[in-house]
Amino acid sequence: MPKIKTNRAAAKRFKKTGSGKYTFSKSHHSHILTTKSRKRKRSLKKMQLIKKSDMREVRLLLPNG
Repeated sequence: MPKIKTNRAAAKRFKKTGSGKYTFSKSHHSHILTTKSRKRKRSLKKMQLIKKSDMREVRLLLPNG
């Protein structure tokens, strides 16, 4: 039986936490920052947790953690 491959695009976007949840960083925080408010830029910096409804899909994309 062949090995299960990890989706490389997903591997670059999601990180697994110690408790088994997945985190990701928000988009729109790389350029054209002068038009965005301080509050918006602050919230874009933070890592977000994957929602429960999307967890199954991420697990299938990242079978090896």
